[in-house]
Order: sequence, then structure tokens, then C-alpha cells
Amino acid sequence: MEKYILAHDLGTSGNKATLYDSRGKLRTFQVCSYPTYYPFANAVEQDPNAWWAAVCESTRQVLAAGGVPPESILGVTFSGQMMGCVLVDSCGESLRNAIIWADSRAGVEEEFLRSILPPREFYQITGHRPAAFYSLAKLLWVRENEPEIFAKAYKMLNAKDFIIQKLTGLFVTDYSDASGTNMLDIRKKGWSAAILEKTGLSSDLLPELHSSMDIVGQVTEHAAQLTGLPPGTPVVMGGGDGSCAAVGAGVAAEGSAYVVIGSSSWIANASRQPVYNNDMLTFNWVALDPSYYTPCGTMQAAGYSIQWLRDTLCAIDEAEAGARQVNVYDVINEKIAASPPGANGILYLPYLLGERSPRWNAQAKGCFLNLTISTTRGDLLRAVLEGVAFNLKVILDLISENQPIEKITAIGGGAKNGLWLQIMADIWRKPVEALAYVEEATSLGAAVCAGTALGIFSGMDAARQFNPVERTYYPNLGNGGIYDMLYQEFNEAYINLYGRNHG
Repeated sequence: MEKYILAHDLGTSGNKATLYDSRGKLRTFQVCSYPTYYPFANAVEQDPNAWWAAVCESTRQVLAAGGVPPESILGVTFSGQMMGCVLVDSCGESLRNAIIWADSRAGVEEEFLRSILPPREFYQITGHRPAAFYSLAKLLWVRENEPEIFAKAYKMLNAKDFIIQKLTGLFVTDYSDASGTNMLDIRKKGWSAAILEKTGLSSDLLPELHSSMDIVGQVTEHAAQLTGLPPGTPVVMGGGDGSCAAVGAGVAAEGSAYVVIGSSSWIANASRQPVYNNDMLTFNWVALDPSYYTPCGTMQAAGYSIQWLRDTLCAIDEAEAGARQVNVYDVINEKIAASPPGANGILYLPYLLGERSPRWNAQAKGCFLNLTISTTRGDLLRAVLEGVAFNLKVILDLISENQPIEKITAIGGGAKNGLWLQIMADIWRKPVEALAYVEEATSLGAAVCAGTALGIFSGMDAARQFNPVERTYYPNLGNGGIYDMLYQEFNEAYINLYGRNHG
């Protein structure tokens, strides 16, 4: 009987349950979505119980869809959205909605964190600057604004940690997810005593730390009844989606780089040591293999910009797609292709949710520039794709300072859009590779992590053979002149609106 690894990818829009066989081949997947709530400006929340319901439902569905007997599951593991704040009681029940990665409400708390330690010292400890986007500031916001909730809190978890608690009863996390909290000493691989002391927090509030490859527990009888998994099924820790994506993209060792084009987007590579930018503009995750780090820069609203575009400007395209019985993005791409490279000079600043690295400005806003009476809707649509690519180039240029990058591997839902990848290749002047599994790369990274822990796969680099390059987009150098000019205007526009100081 064939054996399988069940990997869950707890993303922003939903959970994807995937089955990989012992040769790393994707058997099938199922997706269960959940809502996101925006209770006030800069606040972004989800219900952790909706995550758990999605995991239970998608597990049952994927076993049925694949015709896979539950006893053939060798282990279950996770990739999860990072930088959240899930407060639970001693029974693992959530005390409020999760404050997720996109939330930037904790501006006051960010300023407090800058006052308790010199920012450079904070950056050296955690690999990240203190910022409202991280778990620590969100936790302090709850302490200040919802003291009755904070007083009841037994542990603060992230998304995948909450699900592991539901499966095993244990309160655990891994180094990669912990490196997105602003509380982990990334060199010592432990919670930072200095930061906890300065903030007045107890380490008792934080989960037990593990390697991503640790088998942390087993599925309980109760969880087995809800998920359809056999009691005793091994649960492998897994990691944060950023670190899982690196492995799934085949970036498990030095000398390679990747871009994730999802709701948010980031560019990262692999390094044996943390990489510290002189101006603290980039940051570091701990990799799934904790002997490595993932130097990274990330933007808030990549796929979110496309979603906003569709919902705001594309009702006519939705109608046309329905009439033609095609995907709405196919219609949108036709309009984009009709606008020339450079979108007739239109610029889009993609700061719908503020911005993280390297701008570090939670108050930044999105906008279109250079509109004229002759501007078409196609120009606006193309400018959105180009604006995201320009913003990612800011990150790419910084990452390249440490390690020259010859090509970029693209994963995530946006990597299915060949037109967008060509725009990125043209703007970055580097080849962009699309893999066979672009949307499943994060779950594949988690599955390789679990397979390595369970002795099925040889190591983290196994993903390279499981997820080969399917297509390469080479830069059209003829477009370089217009894009170089607009890239300079893009950065000048940000400076003119918000100044040169970051954060």
C-alpha cells in the first residue's frame, strides 16, 4: 500500500490540504476557505476556529478525493501564515480573533519597542527591526487595549501552532515561525530574555521551541474523530510559510533565490549566517533546517493589489468572463497586454496595507500617478502589475548586495500568470523560472520537512527533483529603458510622498 504525507498550508484566504506520496509526487489537494475581518483601520483578523474547521474538513475531503485509506498517512505537517497573535487559554481555546500578519494597528507599541532597546541591538537579536507587523507588538496591543483578554491568556501561538495544539494537545512552535514574532534570539534559538524583560512579558506565555523537523506529538482520539486521521498519527512540526516556501522552491542552500507571489510577496535566498543590512531594511527567518537562515524582504500587498484591482475596477471584465465562460484574469490580461510596457507612464504605488521591508512604513498608502485624459483602463491594470514588480525590485536590489542573484524562481498563485512573470523579468533584467508546482510549493516544503523527519526523503534539497522548472521567462532587454526610467520615478514618488527615512 502506497504511503503518504499530509501537508496543510494555512494561508490567508484558506487552508490547502495536500497529499504527497513517498516519491514526492502530489497526489491530490483540497481547499477550504475562511473569511478575513477588518474591524477598523489597519486591523486584520481571522477566527482560529475557522482554521481548525477548515483543517478538519479539508483532511476528510482530501482523503476521500484521493481514495487514500487513513492508515496510509505516515504523518501530518504544516506550513502556516506567520507573524500572527493567537491567544488561547490552558485548554487551547482561542480567547479572541487572531490578529494576522497583515494587521498594523500596533503603531504605539512599535514606538514603545524602539524605546526599550536601541533598534540596532533589537535587530541583531531578532534579525528583524521592531515593528507593528510582528507578533510582539500585536501582543502588547492586546495587553494595553484588552487587558481582560490578556489576563486570561495561557499561551500566544501562530496559525499552525494553534492547529497542532488541536491535534496533539501540545503548545509548541518551531524556530522559523518564532523568528517572525520579534521575540526569538535567532542565533541562540531561544526566546530573548532581554526583550521579554524589557517588555515585562513572561516566557511562560510563549510555546515550547522545536526544530521544524521534530515529531512533536500524535493525533489524539478526539482530533481523530474530527479529522478522519487514525489516532497516533505522527505530527511533524513544519514551519512558517516563508521558510517552507524556500524549501519548496528548491532554495535550501546558498546560491539561489526565489519570489513568492501571493497575497503578500517576498524575495529571499539562503545563507549559513543571518544577513544584517546596515540600515535594517531587510530581515532574516530561521530556515526549516535551523542551521540555515533566509535573508528576506517582503511587501504587504502584491496579490492583495490584484484582488483589489479585480473587485474595484473589473466588474465589466467579470461580466465578459462570464459571457465567454473564461477566467476573469484571462480577460484582465488581455486588457493589460493591450497597454504598452510602462503603461503609458502610469505608476502604481502598491501600499494598500502600509509597507514592510524595505519601506517600513505602516502609514504608507497606495496611489496611481501620472493620470491624463488619455489614460485607459488597460493602462491602470498594467500599472498595478508593474507597480508590484517595481516594489519587489527594491527588495531584490537589497538582497543582491549580499549575494549576487542570476535568476529568480517564482512560486505562489501569482506565478501562474505568465504575463506578470514576463513583466517581472523585464523590470528585474533577470530570468524568472516558474516551477511545476507554484501554488503547492509551500506545502511541498512542509512535506519535504516531514519526509526528512520520518526518514522517507534524503533531506531538504529533495524538493529540487520533486518540483522542477517548467518554464523560464527571459528579460526583453528592449523594454529596459522605459522600465529603468519608471523605476527611478517610482522610488522618487515614494520619497516625495513619505520622505527618505524608513520607518
